Amino acid sequence: MAIHKIKYCISLLSAALFFCIETINAQAPFNTDYNGIKVASGVKLTQLSHDGMTLHRFFDTSPMSPSGRYVALFKLPYENVSPKAGDAGQVILVDLKTGKEKVVAQSRGWEVQLGANVQWGKSDHELLFNDVDTLSWKAFCTVLDPFSGKKRHLGGTVFMASSDGRKIASYDLMKSTYAQVGYGVIVPKKLVKRNFGADQKDGITVIDINSGKSKQIVTLKDLYQTTIPSIQFKNSNDYEFYCFQIKWNPQGTRLLTTLQWAPVKGGPRKRSVITMRSDGSEIRTAITPEQWEKGGHHVNWTADGEHLSMNLNVDGKEGLELIEVKYDGSNLKTVFTPGSGHPSYHPKGLPLIITDAYPNESITARNGIVPIRLLNMASGKEENIVEIFVSKIDGEFRIDPHPAWDKTGRYVIFNGYINNTRNVFMADISEWLLKQGFSLK
Repeated sequence: MAIHKIKYCISLLSAALFFCIETINAQAPFNTDYNGIKVASGVKLTQLSHDGMTLHRFFDTSPMSPSGRYVALFKLPYENVSPKAGDAGQVILVDLKTGKEKVVAQSRGWEVQLGANVQWGKSDHELLFNDVDTLSWKAFCTVLDPFSGKKRHLGGTVFMASSDGRKIASYDLMKSTYAQVGYGVIVPKKLVKRNFGADQKDGITVIDINSGKSKQIVTLKDLYQTTIPSIQFKNSNDYEFYCFQIKWNPQGTRLLTTLQWAPVKGGPRKRSVITMRSDGSEIRTAITPEQWEKGGHHVNWTADGEHLSMNLNVDGKEGLELIEVKYDGSNLKTVFTPGSGHPSYHPKGLPLIITDAYPNESITARNGIVPIRLLNMASGKEENIVEIFVSKIDGEFRIDPHPAWDKTGRYVIFNGYINNTRNVFMADISEWLLKQGFSLK
């Protein structure tokens, strides 16, 4: 289906602001009481998906292909029911030149928040996503050429591919549901063993995409026992330990993960951010459990590959600050207030951060509409480049925009909820950047 654009410019008489609302699908005009999309001057909006139940992966990888010609998305088979083992969703390829969508694969290795972790390898001919063999109930990463249909399977799953598309990193995504639902793969629960204590078998695995060579670089026990500063505590065998998310820095030299633990008999979980070199050495605690328990969420690497960003309460007051910290936990500083949502730094090093917000965060009107915030760290100013409806749905089925930069820093791709279903959008901020005096040359 071609991408159709109908652009409306609305002059707000009570203010010197102009917003541009683009309804891309003319056959289904927006209900402006609930599904209106406000777009800032200098920003062009395109709806990438049209049939609903579609999402892009996450805020730390771009769904845009290495050439910039295609976008890879995932279509859920249903969106308000927990996934059942063996049920298949679809891997979708959108041609940005023609606007046409194409189903290139099916996947049984998905959950509601991140789909099948669809992302790109080193070229447009390497599309990565998780799948499950329903005979053996083994989960694995598929490497697909979306044009020829040729595919091969790797000996483990993918959570995140390195920026150069040459390696993938993952933990046991079948156990991910015990850490937090929405981010892994589903197999029959009777086949998934829980981790009692810091497990010696479960851990982080890195796979070379080209050769298929796989290596577990650290175990949960390694992370728990050797990270500096120490996070050890008494009676740790009375707790369940899991990794939650694993992320490459842009240079492919370091990884971060969240290690979490909760009492076997029930009780609140605790989390810590742990970093390491790509071979599993130099394990360091970037955020301690004592820091996290004051309030925090959503860690990410910054463009320099040495520092992390995170929403964290550092002043003891209500609300979160957006902070930056070195991989070893040093040099923590606040870079913007307030923090919210899923922040990521501009990939080319501009002093800009893109983030969204949860519908219940104080910066929203708590009406199901959330901002896509563009934060300028140099000036301390921000602008909502888009305001989009995501509903008030919470928990497993919530709709998080997960705004993600493309590699050029000109486009931001995010999820939204229009006409009672999930869809994916792309904001072109090239003109906005020029008006603000930024150059991407």
